[in-house]
Order: sequence, then structure tokens, then C-alpha cells
Amino acid sequence: MKKKFKLEDLDCANCAAKMEDAIKKIPGVNDASVSFMTQKMSIDAEDAKFDEIMKEVAAVCAKVEPDCKILL
Repeated sequence: MKKKFKLEDLDCANCAAKMEDAIKKIPGVNDASVSFMTQKMSIDAEDAKFDEIMKEVAAVCAKVEPDCKILL
């Protein structure tokens, strides 16, 4: 399943790159991209575990950029 999300308060391109790298390491994630310029994130992950994976994605994003919010 591939889904796109809007991001709010992502402050820098470096943080976006760190988030993208960390998300790609989560088990079950096939691909991910985080764009600082468009403030968007796309996640391609296993359908059956998508909700669990998104919880991990939110935790990873909070570690890298605590003020960043993922909007559904």
C-alpha cells in the first residue's frame, strides 16, 4: 500500500533526509520519500501492517524533528 501525507513544521532538508533514511529501515517499509520542499511524505509499506508501521514512522519523525506533524 502506498500513501501520501502532508507534513507540517518540517524545518530543514537535512531533517527530511534523516527521516527518510530512518523510515526506510523500519521492517515492512518497501520505500519512503520525505520532501522538505513540498512538505510531503510518501510511504510504501505492507498492507497488513500499515497501521503499526505508521506508528513507528510517527515515532521516528518525532525523534528527528519533534515539532513536525504528520497530517492524514
